[in-house]
Amino acid sequence: MFYPAEPAVADGPLFVFAHGAGAGQASPFMQRYATLLAGRGIAVVTFDFPYLAAGRTLPDRPAMLERAFLAAMTAAVQACPAARVLVVGGKSLGGRMATHLAAAPERWPGPLALVGAVAFGYPLRPAGPRGGDRVSHLQHLAVPTLIVQGTRDSFGGPDDVRAAVGAASALEILPVATGDHSLTVLKSAGTSQAEVDRGVITHVAEWMHRRATV
Repeated sequence: MFYPAEPAVADGPLFVFAHGAGAGQASPFMQRYATLLAGRGIAVVTFDFPYLAAGRTLPDRPAMLERAFLAAMTAAVQACPAARVLVVGGKSLGGRMATHLAAAPERWPGPLALVGAVAFGYPLRPAGPRGGDRVSHLQHLAVPTLIVQGTRDSFGGPDDVRAAVGAASALEILPVATGDHSLTVLKSAGTSQAEVDRGVITHVAEWMHRRATV
């Protein structure tokens, strides 16, 4: 699905945005965040991984997910010829796959430079036996990467991510106070979910725009 940048930015980034393991591009989180980013001058393209498009619930192996992500990047660039640079990202599983590509940008042969990656709710701790290694590639990121992590994330909070990764120069972590794995905050946080979402998106959009001008 394509979310055009409003307002349009002549040299703004194109964001290819992947979904989490259990809900596709039509999920409320994906639609809400894609719409908010588009409103900050980011052109956004979402897609469904093949397993979900085929009606399956178990995600494919990482290698297949990465190939699907690269194919979505190619299609997005072809559909958005005015874009100048590319950022990849996603929620949970989608964000994890984006960081795989950020650690090996040479796998992207496309015409636009891959200048950043964003993960919303990084799944640090595997949910099952097929979870695999979630950390080692983060120590070898080759493009700037932003992880937006709730402090109540059951897969690991911001401090857990930083402790696991160490001082990776290409990695920035944005904590979301009382946020869970979907960045949903507690009512006791003293601010509305809409305000939190706007704050997150403002930070992320500004971060992306900086990547586009470096």
